[in-house]
Amino acid sequence: MALSLPLPVPQQQQTTTTNGEIQETDIFHQFDVVSDSSDHHYLDSNDSSRSKKTKDGGGDSFKNISSGVCKKIMQEWKILEKHLPDSIYVRVHENRIDLLRAVIIGVAGTPYHDGLYFFDIAFPPDYPARPPLVYYRSFGLRINPNLYANGRVCLSLLNTWPGRKSEKWDSSESTVLQVLVSIQALVLNEKPYYNEPGNGVLPGRAIWEKKSNAYSENVFFLSCKTMLFLLRRPPKNFEGFVAGHFREKASAILSACNAYINGQARVGYYRNDGSCSSGSSSTVDVSDKFKGLMGQLYPELLLGFMRNGASLGDFGEQSAMPIEIKTMSLKAKTVVQRKQSGFARTVFGKLKRVLGLKKKIKSGKSGVKKNGF
Repeated sequence: MALSLPLPVPQQQQTTTTNGEIQETDIFHQFDVVSDSSDHHYLDSNDSSRSKKTKDGGGDSFKNISSGVCKKIMQEWKILEKHLPDSIYVRVHENRIDLLRAVIIGVAGTPYHDGLYFFDIAFPPDYPARPPLVYYRSFGLRINPNLYANGRVCLSLLNTWPGRKSEKWDSSESTVLQVLVSIQALVLNEKPYYNEPGNGVLPGRAIWEKKSNAYSENVFFLSCKTMLFLLRRPPKNFEGFVAGHFREKASAILSACNAYINGQARVGYYRNDGSCSSGSSSTVDVSDKFKGLMGQLYPELLLGFMRNGASLGDFGEQSAMPIEIKTMSLKAKTVVQRKQSGFARTVFGKLKRVLGLKKKIKSGKSGVKKNGF
C-alpha cells in the first residue's frame, strides 16, 4: 500500500544585496528533509536486496515496512522538529524515511566543547519494538568509553549496554530525541573518564582525578583531530554547516588550545573571555604528552581553519607552536622536537607559505659574512 508522507518544506530567508535587490537564501534549520543519503552508514542495511540480518540487526526489506511503522516514524519527525535543543541538528531523508543523521555540538564545560559529533541513525523495520540503530562517525578515533572507534555506541537506552529496566528502551515511551539528548548529557559529559565502569569506585580521589584529567586531555586532542577530518570530509547535507561552524568557532578553539597547553585552564574549562569556568585562577598541571601532541597538531589546526576561511586576527600571524619551551621539562622538549620532524615540518612549511613568511637564512651558509659586510 502506497503511503503519502507529509514532508516538511525547506524554508528560505530574504536578504538584501549591496544593490538593494532582495535575494532568498537557504536557512540551515535544526530539522529538515533532504534527498541524498548516499554516504549514510545504514544505507544498505534495510535494502530489499539483502535478505539476511546484519550484525547490527538490520537487513530486513525497507519496502515491506508497515504503515504503522511509517506512522511512528512520522511522529518521531514531528517530535524532533519541535523539541530539538539548540545544540543538536537533524536531517531526515524523503526517499528513505528509515534513515536520519544528527550532529551534536559539544557543550561548554566539557573536553568536547565546540566540536561536532555526527551520528547516523536507522529505524528497524519493527520499530519501535526495537530501539533505533546508532552509528558514531568516529574517523577511527575513540573519544569516549561509550563511543568506539568502529562507530559502536554503548548506551542502555539503545540496549547496547547493561542497565536498569528504567534505563532500557521502552517501545511505548522512548524516542530518538531521548537518545540524542542522552548521548549529549550522559556520554559527551564533563568527565568522560568515569563513563568506564570501575573508574573511581575505589578510595583515592586524587589518583582518579589525575587519571580523569589525563583522559580529558586526550579527548580534547582527538576532538581537534576530528575537526580536521570533518573539514576535509564533511558528511553529506552538512557541508555548509560544518564550514560555517568552524569559521565561527576557530578563534575560540585556538584560544582554548593555547590556554590548555600553557596551563592557564584545565581542559574543558576555558571560556571565550579568557577565564576558567572551574573557578580556579591558578596554573594547572599539564602532561608533557599533551603538550607534545598538541604542539604537533596546533599548526595543522590553524592551517585548516585558515583554509576554511576563518577570520583569525592575531592567530593568522602565528607560525610557531603556542608552547613556552622554556617552561617545559627536558623530556617535553625532546617530545616536541621529535614531533617537529617529518609531517609536522611539512605542515610548518605550508603554514609559512600561506602566511608569506620566508625561511630564515643562517649566517655562514649563504655566502653572507658574519659581520654583515
